[in-house]
Amino acid sequence: MRTAQQTDTGHIRMINEDRFAVHHDLHGYTLAIVADGMGGHQAGDVASQMAVDLISDALKGLRADMTAEEYSQAVKAAIETANERIFEFASQQEKYRGMGTTVVVALASPESLVIGHIGDSRAYLVQDDRIIQLTEDHTLVNELVRTGQISAEEASTHPHRHVITRALGTEPAIAAELNRYTWKAGDIVLLCSDGLSGSVGQDTLLNLIRREASLEEKVRMLVDEALSAGGEDNITAVLLANEQANEDGEG
Repeated sequence: MRTAQQTDTGHIRMINEDRFAVHHDLHGYTLAIVADGMGGHQAGDVASQMAVDLISDALKGLRADMTAEEYSQAVKAAIETANERIFEFASQQEKYRGMGTTVVVALASPESLVIGHIGDSRAYLVQDDRIIQLTEDHTLVNELVRTGQISAEEASTHPHRHVITRALGTEPAIAAELNRYTWKAGDIVLLCSDGLSGSVGQDTLLNLIRREASLEEKVRMLVDEALSAGGEDNITAVLLANEQANEDGEG
């Protein structure tokens, strides 16, 4: 499994409240996390850093003898425990009260992919000539689209498109959304904050990821595209490329 990642503050924000982490060799799994903090100066970046650290620490304890279902439940438990810890921390200090963060987590082996998330940071799967959004945004406008009150086109320019309905750390308990997928050699997973997905369309994401370029060049092109589109938010992208060995033993 190869990975590449990049984050950028963007053109407007003074502070980068996005955080990410990538960990390899967890009993054949690779762990990737993207978190997008909120809550104002000093609070959003604290929340996102806590989320990344807490989830990383919890999942570094994975055991080789665990079943696929146990791996999935470990991701869910790590996210929900991080929520409790962040909420407790914020409740005890006035300057951090109300802070929170989105989070999207991928735990990937060459055959399986566990995706857990809260908020509007996304996971996409690029497979052959298509891109599939694996996560559903926990946002006000997505709820309006889902219930038929506005169209997807209207959602992209809606004045409340950044209003999140579920976040990590803003409530004492929350249920993480979790899904498990299969993927294959040649597939690529993108984890990103809404600084990328909110300014770059899916067709453009697909075209950039499918270009003949190194993984590092692809992630750089993704961030550059968001910057060219205005860079109004912090931008973070992590790519995971499934490079199983073929029958000849080559990657």
